[in-house]
Amino acid sequence: MGGGTQVSTSETEPWAEQKGYLTGGFEQAKNIFDQGAPGYYPNETLAGFDPAQTYAQNEVMGYADGPRAFAQQAGAEQSLLQGLSGQIDPSAYNPMVNALTSNVTSGLQNQVLPGLRQKQVMYQPGGSSKGNQEYEKAVANRVTAGMTKPIADMYTNAYNQAQQRAVQSGGLYPSIMSAPLNMYGAIGDVGAQRRAMTQSTMDSDMARYQYDATAPQQQLANYMKMVTGNYGGTTTQTSPGPSGLDQAAQVAGIAAMFMSDARMKENIEFDGTWNGHNVYTYNFKGSNTRSRGVMAQESEITRPDAVVEIEGIKHVNYGVL
Repeated sequence: MGGGTQVSTSETEPWAEQKGYLTGGFEQAKNIFDQGAPGYYPNETLAGFDPAQTYAQNEVMGYADGPRAFAQQAGAEQSLLQGLSGQIDPSAYNPMVNALTSNVTSGLQNQVLPGLRQKQVMYQPGGSSKGNQEYEKAVANRVTAGMTKPIADMYTNAYNQAQQRAVQSGGLYPSIMSAPLNMYGAIGDVGAQRRAMTQSTMDSDMARYQYDATAPQQQLANYMKMVTGNYGGTTTQTSPGPSGLDQAAQVAGIAAMFMSDARMKENIEFDGTWNGHNVYTYNFKGSNTRSRGVMAQESEITRPDAVVEIEGIKHVNYGVL
């Protein structure tokens, strides 16, 4: 006796007034899908270098690898080394020394010496050793006051300034070499600002293009949100039904006895238990149809009230089992 299943099906549908809107929305969705995906933005999406940036880049590369940088570097290093040494070039002060010497010599010749000669004659006509001494002393004093001391002060000041430059020169080299780069960097910054503005314009154009390209889908999505709800549908629920033996028991309880005599069966195979009774699969002799049930001879031992012999063949009342 084979088992079975019970199937229950319930169907629900959308609200009648809603059906037309849903159908229209689904049709529109199909139309949009059939049109295919929108194309990619057809114009440029990345702003290239601004001409100012290109110019600055070329100038930086040309400066870094060109003769100007090497010449400037050599000059800067020479000046730096000279400044760090704290030395001075005396020849640089020759014009000032010459001018000072000329002024002192002119003063001696035009102002000092004529007076000395007159005094020398007053001491002794024709000159004397004392007169010569006075002459030499006056000349020496004039030279010391007018030339030697100023020149010494000038060189002292120059030396002190050289020592100060030695301290300062250590920080000058980077600024000397980077000065042109700073200028080119400023030009590059202007180019970067222009490029950023160009990119912003491109981004705005792409955003507008994407909006237009996806507007139908977005509009449909908004529409479906407004009309959506419980679309309805079909739900199927399947639950186990009574087994063949249960069904036999129910039928037997009403009016039937089932032939279950082991002598009438063949190809008997054990197939579990039911309500404490062994159950077998088999076919009746002379039939190829497989059936399932108990053996009357076994049931008679535990429930003799369920077994009845009819015309010499044992039958089982499954309703009693």
